[in-house]
Amino acid sequence: MSTVTESALLEALEAVVDPNTGKGFVEAKCIRNLSIEGGDVTFDVVLGYPARSQHAALRSALVAVARKVPGVGNVSVSMRTNVVSHAVQRGVQLLPNIKNVVAVASGKGGVGKSTTTVNLALALAAEGASVGILDADVYGPSQPTMLGIDGKPESVDGKTMEPLENYGVQVISIGFMVEPDQAMIWRGPMATQALEQLLRQTNWRDLDYLLVDMPPGTGDIALTLSQRVPLTGAVIVTTPQDIALIDARKGLKMFEKVGVPILGIVENMAVHVCSNCGHVEHIFGADGGKHMAAEYKVDYLGALPLTMKIREQADSGRPTVVAEPDGDIAALYRQVARKVAVSIAARSKDFSAKFPTITVSKTT
Repeated sequence: MSTVTESALLEALEAVVDPNTGKGFVEAKCIRNLSIEGGDVTFDVVLGYPARSQHAALRSALVAVARKVPGVGNVSVSMRTNVVSHAVQRGVQLLPNIKNVVAVASGKGGVGKSTTTVNLALALAAEGASVGILDADVYGPSQPTMLGIDGKPESVDGKTMEPLENYGVQVISIGFMVEPDQAMIWRGPMATQALEQLLRQTNWRDLDYLLVDMPPGTGDIALTLSQRVPLTGAVIVTTPQDIALIDARKGLKMFEKVGVPILGIVENMAVHVCSNCGHVEHIFGADGGKHMAAEYKVDYLGALPLTMKIREQADSGRPTVVAEPDGDIAALYRQVARKVAVSIAARSKDFSAKFPTITVSKTT
């Protein structure tokens, strides 16, 4: 009986490539705590992004390769996720209990940004991440309706708020503070101050990702938020239509100017398939988002269809990812969410927490 060595195992496992990153698990240093006892092998696989729906397939691939090594008997593989904080704009401090903040922006209203935000958040949560949403659209907050949440945030100490929660996603919105038909007649500075309070005075509970449903446009509120909120990156949502792409480009440029990386472009309402006859039609044009991604050399995260179901499910408070979790459209949202998380995991990590705070005091 041949003796199993660590080098032989690692050499074999080098052949297994992570389909999400294109890198081998050994090369990416995802293999941890490798233990060999006789012919029994155990090790952990630690991913920097949530992918619970893929764990079984990845585990099977690794076990199959390990068992081909002479002398190997039982193989036990534990899949774990370890999402860490990543770098943000220079001069902006990270927020407590939030590892990564992602802006979901469009530059234009009416392209499905809020629907995309809520489904991406639910997809990340379904994949095993701790997720929150900040509804930053003061004048048209829609997340309370889409998440089916009523009520007002509680305050234990009179100074901070507890986020509301549904479907495993924490959320805060100005919509929880006002009546549904009440118009927010605020100037930019007041609205910006209110949003900063919502962000910083909410007791977020250990979030891997906070998705910020940005207001449309590149005006005062959007610009101030992109400068003051510690953003790991931004996702641009657009339709293929030329008019939408003009404004999406402006949104992309705004984030570039303030040093926020673009994680990618989501092309919403890309195609319509008739529910009666199956006819496929590109109502808003074809591949506009894909061409924009190529033009600016950013990732094309995927295309989402224009369907009545997505609208109906969001309006009813049960977005697609929870209404039809095993459906084709939910799979598209999970794919886009995974690409966003993988893109974040590949970026520079934040090491500020590793350094002690230095206090200089005067002595006499």
